[in-house]
Amino acid sequence: GELAEQLISLKLQPEILLDFEKKDFIDKLQLPEAEADRYMRLLDRSGSLRFELSKYEDMGIQVITRADSEYPKQLKKKLGNGCPPLFYYAGDLKLLNRQAVGYVGSRSVDSSDIEFTKITVKKTVENEYSLVSGGAKGIDSIASSCAINDGASAVEYISDSMLRKMRDPDLLQAIREDRILLMSVVTPTAGFNVGVAMMRNRYIYAHSSGTVVIRSDKGKGGTWAGANENLKKQWCHTFCRDCDYPGNRELIRLGAIPINEDWDGNVNAVPFPASEMLSEEKPVQQTGKQLSLFDL
Repeated sequence: GELAEQLISLKLQPEILLDFEKKDFIDKLQLPEAEADRYMRLLDRSGSLRFELSKYEDMGIQVITRADSEYPKQLKKKLGNGCPPLFYYAGDLKLLNRQAVGYVGSRSVDSSDIEFTKITVKKTVENEYSLVSGGAKGIDSIASSCAINDGASAVEYISDSMLRKMRDPDLLQAIREDRILLMSVVTPTAGFNVGVAMMRNRYIYAHSSGTVVIRSDKGKGGTWAGANENLKKQWCHTFCRDCDYPGNRELIRLGAIPINEDWDGNVNAVPFPASEMLSEEKPVQQTGKQLSLFDL
């Protein structure tokens, strides 16, 4: 981010870095020698980077950056500087343009959680929303499957190995049929990382027109952390299943909107005051031309 701001202040495009020598980083960007050495090492990896990207493309995985017009506009608008510079993806990027409802919840579920998820997803699909989730076991994957079965599409911001997930033949078929899009900030071979899993929660909320919490622990876990962050940042409305789970009760006390089986599935029925829809991050720079990778 700091490098991006320096380039913008000097009216330079990122592509000029490919022609930089070490002294250019020091003299033009006022970087310390150690940092200049690091940038030079990174630029020297461009050949291996092209090879890796070509290998992933052969597997059906591509990369989208902030320079691309297809980059999720909701994330740019709501997260500003918090947007990752790139996503690996598999599927049709046009699915990003559909209004979506987020679904989050525990990996450990019972029959009542599953039934409530099915009922609620069906209602949001009837309201012509697609679905966005984290693609994890439990509520995430159940909600995605329900949306696809009900004729909608799904976007999953996953936090671990995309290659391993794509070994599922049913998932591959759904990708080919443009019914699901996988998005990830980590390399396709990466394993599970708690920090990445926590961070991707904000992508779900920022992408959503509203997000539904099916089941949450109290005071711990990714569902709890993500819902609390959204209640503070107000990226979208937080809806929460009205039941006796301690985590759910506390989220409702903190401001989540309680819903039950009678909810109509319309997340836009409760409008935000205009003042609440402002990102706490630095806003995306608006220009008349396509943004570069480093435009914020």
